[in-house]
Amino acid sequence: MSRKLSLDPQRIREEIAIAAARLIAEDGLDYANAKRKAAKQVVGDVRIAGEWLPDNDQLEEEIRQYQAIFQSDTQPALLHTLRTIALDWMQKLADFQPFLTGAVLNGTAGEHSDIHLQLFNDNSKDVAIFLLNTGIQYEVHETRHFAGRGPVETLSFLTRDDRLSMRVGIHLALYDANDLRGALRTDLRGRTPRANVAALQVLLAEAAPSGV
Repeated sequence: MSRKLSLDPQRIREEIAIAAARLIAEDGLDYANAKRKAAKQVVGDVRIAGEWLPDNDQLEEEIRQYQAIFQSDTQPALLHTLRTIALDWMQKLADFQPFLTGAVLNGTAGEHSDIHLQLFNDNSKDVAIFLLNTGIQYEVHETRHFAGRGPVETLSFLTRDDRLSMRVGIHLALYDANDLRGALRTDLRGRTPRANVAALQVLLAEAAPSGV
């Protein structure tokens, strides 16, 4: 039997967001699992409603603050490198209208982060053939459509880059070309949650860390 919390929901949300941000930045957990684990750390085994959990915007802001305090000597350069690797792959995949999304775009990427690209093309087999011709062995799985329209076929593989001492995961979500119009809409905060090659080039130029 669960017991009813008598604490302030806002304070609980803040504490869960702080704990979840650390789990994401240090251990590479995804947002959903980080929230669940952080909630258990904060309130124990008490079952809590969704309104007690931070939303993704609040969690993203806490990740930024955590990185600024504890990872400021490494995270900016790592982020720049991951964005550069993303740009390289987007240029290779230029025929498929690639867009960058996720933590590498929004600036919260760390050592556990993968690169997430969305491709817009009428024939998903063209992308698979391209990868095979390039010598890339990939795995096929599904991810959620950004507009909630069902699963999207996604090709995933690991790549090694001389700029990093680790392999980086690349995920290519394969959308139909007519999905592109919806993809360019802004969110409630006026942000476009994806960037094409030109936008990423501007971001790299504007946000380059010192010494890069």
